[in-house]
Amino acid sequence: MVEQRQGRKGGAVVVSAAVLGAFAVTGCAGGDGASGQAVADDRPSSRAVSERAVLAAADALVAAGSARARTSMETASGGTRVTIQGEGGYDFRRVVGQLTVVLPRDPAGAEEHRPVTELMTPDALYMKNRGAGVPADKWVRIDTATVQDGNLVTGGATDPLAAAELLRGAREVSYVGSERVEGVSVQHFRGRTDIAEAARAARSPVRTALEAAAKGFTTVTVPFDAYVDEEGRLRKVKHRFSFSNGRTTVAVTSTTVLFDFGAPVAVRLPDQRDIYAGRIRA
Repeated sequence: MVEQRQGRKGGAVVVSAAVLGAFAVTGCAGGDGASGQAVADDRPSSRAVSERAVLAAADALVAAGSARARTSMETASGGTRVTIQGEGGYDFRRVVGQLTVVLPRDPAGAEEHRPVTELMTPDALYMKNRGAGVPADKWVRIDTATVQDGNLVTGGATDPLAAAELLRGAREVSYVGSERVEGVSVQHFRGRTDIAEAARAARSPVRTALEAAAKGFTTVTVPFDAYVDEEGRLRKVKHRFSFSNGRTTVAVTSTTVLFDFGAPVAVRLPDQRDIYAGRIRA
């Protein structure tokens, strides 16, 4: 579990209010519960093979070029659980992506927010339909280097490449078994990853965000489940975070599913005149 320091920087507060902060007492919750056949042979050599498969997953995605992506961020705090869903595409070579993030309905059943469009780039997150006083036709730009969790949590969806690069700090990796994801046979691995170690090993476009996360979390070890296909590509990854929002501990489970490798991904960044520069309500 990962504890986050108090007193986040302004940029983080802005994004948090947009997606997670809108549910002030929420966060993502725990275990995967994924089934898989146990492997009797858990010798060090088997563990080394498992670790190599996980460590190489990010490179395999870059080699694949691009993919469609589906995300889920479950938050749990006290007795409250919230799920934020996203879908879109990501270009791992250009390090850009676009997701449509759907926020949950309020307890009365009315839709609280319009779907949020998120554009992911190496150094910034752009959000449209952010709400909180931002005009519907304007974008909010967040410098991910100023977000103390490296935008692993606060955007409501983990950047797919960052989710993969985070595995470069993998340790204590074990093989769970053979399963299927999106109809494809995969190998399921489970372990823990060190954010600081991942930041040191990450590709440069993602390194800055992970460095921010390594500094922003007081405990940098994150449990994960990774599902890798026969070509070494990451088909699904689930990370479990937790942090304090000042009143309670928030548990966060971020899941990314990748499919349709090679599918074209078009990302057009907003013009400067379309980026909102006014006051954003918390």
